[in-house]
Amino acid sequence: MNRKNELGRYLRARRAVVQPEDHGLPASPSRRVRGLRRGEVALLAGISPDYYLRLEQGRDQHPSGRVVDGLARALVLDEYAAGYLRRLAMAVRYHPPQRQDEAVPAGIRQLVLSRADIPALVHDRHLDVLLANPLAAALLPSCVRGANLVRAAFLDPRVRERYGEDWDRTATELVATLRALADPRSDDPVLTVLVERLSARSPEFRCRWARYDTQPPNCGVARITHPDIGRLTLHYQKLALTGACGQMLVLYHADPGSHAAEALGLLAKSIVEIGT
Repeated sequence: MNRKNELGRYLRARRAVVQPEDHGLPASPSRRVRGLRRGEVALLAGISPDYYLRLEQGRDQHPSGRVVDGLARALVLDEYAAGYLRRLAMAVRYHPPQRQDEAVPAGIRQLVLSRADIPALVHDRHLDVLLANPLAAALLPSCVRGANLVRAAFLDPRVRERYGEDWDRTATELVATLRALADPRSDDPVLTVLVERLSARSPEFRCRWARYDTQPPNCGVARITHPDIGRLTLHYQKLALTGACGQMLVLYHADPGSHAAEALGLLAKSIVEIGT
């Protein structure tokens, strides 16, 4: 994964997904490019077309804050995506520390394993699962220690089957979360290997990664079809673990009194019965 012109690739990818109508420009059927033209981005960002071309080609990789703000407006970036662009424009790159086996904080480990009523897990910044309780593992085949949530979504047919018609949205969100957690200034060999191997095996992943979507890892909805308890609509919350370098605690829960809450209770009960 060549990161020499990551800024240029980002600008091209985001330019392709902005529609002319987003800025009140005519959507002519004769357009030969997807999204905005380079000159349109330059005009909307308040910079010269030549300078914008320099940015896309990587001849200038460190635009000023004013230019970055203009590009964010032109590319219709939300606050989170604009922050990602600002990090890309920073001059300093670094190599992260050599990866070692990550230990989940003892208190979090106790919390996850003691909750038999809600699915809970911890993953790292690469979305590798470091810890999961039995209910999480019973809910999704990817929620087991050692699995990677993104790899499983694209390569494990059992995971795709569990998500069913919601797979496309879920897979897109997972890729956007992986990119959001990756520091664009970092030459991360673990991320490089993960992306290269997934790109080689899954055109669906490769297409999504090339869009440069970013999504903050906070909360959302998961719709899962379990072979024993049926279709569930669950809410999930992700919490960053302080001092645990990129680790996230993920908790799933159902609306009180809902079918999903009743079904989760039955699944939890079956796990206890099997264990005894």
